[in-house]
Amino acid sequence: MALIKKESIEQVRAAADMVDVVSARTQLRRVGGRYVGRCPFHEERTPSFSVNAVDKLFHCFGCGKGGDVFGFVRETEALEFSEAVEWLAERAGVELDYEESSPQADSARRRRERLILLLEDAAIFYSRNLWEGGAGERVRAYLAERGLTEETCRRFRLGLSPGRGQLPAKARAKGFASQELTAAGLVNRRGNDYFAGRLVFPLADGRGRVLGFGARRLSEDDPIRAKYVNSPEGELFHKVSLVYGLHEARAAIAKEDRAVVVEGYTDVLALNQAGLTAVVASMGTALTPAQLRELGRLTKRLFLCFDADAAGEAATLRGMDMAYRDFDEVLVVPLPPGSDPAESPAEFEGLLAAAEPYPRYRVKLEIDRARSKEDAYRRVQALVSGFERNTEWMAAVEYAADRLDLPVELQRRLPALVAGRQGDASVRKVLEAGDRLERDALAGVLAHRGLLEILREVSPEHFDVELHRSLRAHLLDAEPLDQELTVLLAELDARAAAEGIDEATSRELLLRLRERHLRRELAHADGERVKELQGELERVREAASALV
Repeated sequence: MALIKKESIEQVRAAADMVDVVSARTQLRRVGGRYVGRCPFHEERTPSFSVNAVDKLFHCFGCGKGGDVFGFVRETEALEFSEAVEWLAERAGVELDYEESSPQADSARRRRERLILLLEDAAIFYSRNLWEGGAGERVRAYLAERGLTEETCRRFRLGLSPGRGQLPAKARAKGFASQELTAAGLVNRRGNDYFAGRLVFPLADGRGRVLGFGARRLSEDDPIRAKYVNSPEGELFHKVSLVYGLHEARAAIAKEDRAVVVEGYTDVLALNQAGLTAVVASMGTALTPAQLRELGRLTKRLFLCFDADAAGEAATLRGMDMAYRDFDEVLVVPLPPGSDPAESPAEFEGLLAAAEPYPRYRVKLEIDRARSKEDAYRRVQALVSGFERNTEWMAAVEYAADRLDLPVELQRRLPALVAGRQGDASVRKVLEAGDRLERDALAGVLAHRGLLEILREVSPEHFDVELHRSLRAHLLDAEPLDQELTVLLAELDARAAAEGIDEATSRELLLRLRERHLRRELAHADGERVKELQGELERVREAASALV
């Protein structure tokens, strides 16, 4: 993918309305020159989220997240940097220019944009046919029987394909070529509507762009016997990469720090309608690496909810195994055989509460599958040896020993129980005095740019932390910011405002940095250099005292 030109990135930054972007995720109120509100990244009662609307920075004093407007979009929408720029550019109406664009690359990008526009038009057409056409009446009745409200169905953009060549005709009338209809997966080899007569579910990427459709059979005379069909694999649609409902669920997943994965489209709709909004479907029961990467950008806690038969299939178990390796916590939601989450969504939170850790679930499954007690023992022994040795692993081994009623000598042959991992929980490091001095001094300069020339007199060697040296270089020489530096910049900007670091205090902090550096030099100096440093140190101390 071609890189976006720096000039375009800066145009997007300038055009983006930081308050408007953040307000879509949390309510803000103005306090002086800043905006504050509750953090959209964690639950809190007292607002600790600070926004600088001018410099377009944010920082939360509660969870520590911070950055610029691009960072905020990356965090809330789970996008890569270039995707976040494109997301904001589309919102602000900025046309982007790309580096090293060849005619072929430009042509491919325009083609992709046209196919996405074509699919969006198709979604609108299908939706209107469902809700406004007479042919949609029986389908609307079917959805109502399933307990799905019109509001929910409209939010997920359900539609009805009328068939009879209506969609291809309308698309061609709007200037789309037959080849584009085929590339978008909207027509079959004969040029007829691929989803004729079916209930249509738009399948979107994480940004909400429609890349394909899933369609449910509505009549017995449908020539396609499969209950559900998806768009054919093509230039845009790749089933293994999509997570159904992710664009609707991403904010809830990030805030609740959990994703509930179910099997079907209607499961997502019914649970969402019941208030469980952090729910998505896996486009089939087998989770793929691409789907796990999408989910892993938002949370490291998964609840897997598949029916009893599917949850034991080899492909599904491989997906669960991958999830367990990549996520901090994977829980399996027990569903009675033949049951459907959509049947009793109001009771689903109770099922989540009863979810069991994946190691225990796998041990239980292997025991249930075993032909004999001896076979079960061998299965469990092989299984637990591959699990990470933490508290969930210990509980799974204990469960196996109890379930198989193993004698002591056989229990000893199972892998020895060990303590769980130490230090997995992230604990915020308390800043040491010297580190805090450097940060406060830089925060003061951020708040009072008139002190930049004084900062120039404080050399990079005055800073112990490499990141602080890099921020000094950015402030003085406009060195570019990377993501880590942007987060630090946002934090110090917010801290300077919150702690009221005035200009006099900022000057004092810079003098203290110089004093610290001189004292360190004195410890290793000799001869005339000692006298020189002592004199300089005395002058710095006098200057600092005059500010108090």
